[in-house]
Amino acid sequence: MSTKDSPERAAARLPGPPARLLVIQAPYYAEVVGGMLAGARRVLDEAGATVEVADVAGAFELPAALRMAMRAGAYEGFLLLGCVVRGETDHYTFICDAVCRGVMDISAETGVPLGFGLLTVDTLDQAIARSRDDRMNKGAEAAHALVGQLVLARRWGGA
Repeated sequence: MSTKDSPERAAARLPGPPARLLVIQAPYYAEVVGGMLAGARRVLDEAGATVEVADVAGAFELPAALRMAMRAGAYEGFLLLGCVVRGETDHYTFICDAVCRGVMDISAETGVPLGFGLLTVDTLDQAIARSRDDRMNKGAEAAHALVGQLVLARRWGGA
């Protein structure tokens, strides 16, 4: 589904006590990730969650930071934010593949409530378009996914 086709989402609803969540962000593209974080915060605030933010150097560090944070046991769910812009070398492909695989492996193995907001784009303009203060903000979209996973985890006794 393309960004322009993304559905309008209702306010996030999380039954029960406020969730304690951690956003792990790779702010290499500070304007983009900052916009995504702002979109995510709106959604998570509507859901009544308590949010902490931790920075990592780049997208490649997201899966390892997620594992470290999970070991701490202090959070009910996690939101990962970052951006990788295609360059002139294969670096883009290797980073995107490694990060997506690492996060998917952790998610499938543990069932941890997770929102994954890693932009993988050809140009910085594409990233900026996906981090604006509008309904197409991918940080907000990832936060909605996280809230949905939290609802399921609470329903099924995983959170």
